[in-house]
Amino acid sequence: MATSEVQTVHSGADKAKLAAAILLLLGAFVAFYLLSSRGALVQWGALIAGLVAAVVAFAVSESGKQLIAFGRDAWREVKKVVWPARKEAIQMTAYVFAFVFVMALFLWLTDKTLEWVFYDLILGWRK
Repeated sequence: MATSEVQTVHSGADKAKLAAAILLLLGAFVAFYLLSSRGALVQWGALIAGLVAAVVAFAVSESGKQLIAFGRDAWREVKKVVWPARKEAIQMTAYVFAFVFVMALFLWLTDKTLEWVFYDLILGWRK
């Protein structure tokens, strides 16, 4: 049975790092719009610098470290996957398309049959 453990930020320093990351993110967007009269280069430079600072502040927090560790674990698992060969992938794709075509044909025939039964035979509405 899986446990439903909730992880929260415990230390005050970690909360301060997360708050700093959020403030830097907001500051980057505010600077982008306030510096519109200075030119596009200054505008985008302020935005990118603020975003980079926010990412760094988040990365040094405990939540950021856990996210980075999760990403590394996920990448490690992706490397373990045995991907199908090109021929096998093409065959499986063809099977899927064939199944979709057959299912669409079946549903169309079912729809037309029910339409014929209800509208022509039962209700007598001729088109």
